[in-house]
Amino acid sequence: MKKSDLIKQVASEHGMEPGAAADQMDKAVNQLLRALRSGHAARLPGLGIITPGKRWVFRQEPDER
Repeated sequence: MKKSDLIKQVASEHGMEPGAAADQMDKAVNQLLRALRSGHAARLPGLGIITPGKRWVFRQEPDER
């Protein structure tokens, strides 16, 4: 999925303008990168956890069906 498609989808689902949705997504990505670069793990709700290190590691959350 392209970034522009994701922005349109988020905007539509949350009743936002595409520009506001893009700003929110950029803010979230920047916070995620800032946490990882400072040595902290970052949780992606519903997906898993990214742990920093020499190589970042993604641990998927268990499927709760």
